[in-house]
Amino acid sequence: MTTRWTRLDSPVGELLLTADETGALTSLSVPGQKNGRTVQESWRHDPGPFRAAREQLSAYFAGELKEFQLELRPGGTEFRTRVWDALDDVPYGATATYGEIAARVGASRVAVRAVGGAIGANPLLILRPCHRVIGANGSLTGYAGGLERKTALLTLEGAL
Repeated sequence: MTTRWTRLDSPVGELLLTADETGALTSLSVPGQKNGRTVQESWRHDPGPFRAAREQLSAYFAGELKEFQLELRPGGTEFRTRVWDALDDVPYGATATYGEIAARVGASRVAVRAVGGAIGANPLLILRPCHRVIGANGSLTGYAGGLERKTALLTLEGAL
């Protein structure tokens, strides 16, 4: 299967988007991201599959879009997929704690660390709003894209 990719400029830096052969988005990474993707030699540069993502991200950063309507296919374990799906339930302009996400996926209090690991491994930054997850004490803990970006995204959404 061929991975297609493109780059987009954004207010939080350059975005690297990848898609599978069907055009479903498989990742959105930023420079310096923990476990972020980098362009591979076998990938094909093709901006075509990313038109809707480009338009929706532009509208999001302009404050005109609150919910993405894109086909996402990140690929992950069943547990990670459940956690990533739960991120979609955190509304624009709101936040949730790691414990709240754990409860949404039916994980025990002991599994909060595993939930945090799954959130940290989210390959679709911004599109799957892991930036909306905060510490139990309200702190802006961990974000694979960096706390500056997390702060910028939460400020854009009016959550800060």
